[in-house]
Amino acid sequence: MRTREDKNWELIGDVLAAESSGKAPRMFSSRRTLFGIPSALDQELEALSNEAAQKAQARLQQEQGPLKAKGPDAPEPQPEDGWKQPEMAHRVVHPLEPVFDEHSSVLILGTMPSPKSRETGFYYNHPQNRFWKVMASLFGEPLPATNEDKRALVLRHGVALWDVLAECTIKGASDGSIADCVPNDIGWLLGRAPIKAVFCTGAKAAELYAKRCQAATQMPATRLPSTSPANAAVSLGQLVEAYRAILPFCR
Repeated sequence: MRTREDKNWELIGDVLAAESSGKAPRMFSSRRTLFGIPSALDQELEALSNEAAQKAQARLQQEQGPLKAKGPDAPEPQPEDGWKQPEMAHRVVHPLEPVFDEHSSVLILGTMPSPKSRETGFYYNHPQNRFWKVMASLFGEPLPATNEDKRALVLRHGVALWDVLAECTIKGASDGSIADCVPNDIGWLLGRAPIKAVFCTGAKAAELYAKRCQAATQMPATRLPSTSPANAAVSLGQLVEAYRAILPFCR
């Protein structure tokens, strides 16, 4: 008795025989002939599949760039343009001596010297900081070029420089990241110079002075706008006008 499977095999044989004789198109042939040889349709499908795969790979490389080599000798992937390593908070101890003498009558305080100021050994020494342009404009003098020129400029006009903090944890030059503060002994300086007024450059310096120093000095501080490049919303002209507040106390 013939089973359904026998009937199916007979039908497959009839179809293949018709395809082989040319009496029927190769539309329904199996992926391989009975002898294991790829049929014409199988070859066509394989060619189309390879072509599609090549096109897909080319499109992927165009969108994502060439594939990176793998292995121990492969180069490290490079960051995209504009990407920067995030700043890490670290402990900073104030490295600069205060600038003052027996004639200093105005004390200007920042928070903590920036990395560039610590590197170059003087206050407000980031190349984009406008503090020295403001001082030169206020006193009608040339822009000082060296640390000694800067020191001489402020001392000539009775201006002392220091910072509110002796130590802190900070990310780069970001005042907003300051934590774990230790204040400078501002009272020590006030006992050695005839300071008549204290000014702070920026909101953070003024806030820290009020919280950490004013009780000991018994002298309030006037807040001035920061000359940092981060305070780009305030123009150089506006800074000069704001800093005129120090002139009544200067020599």
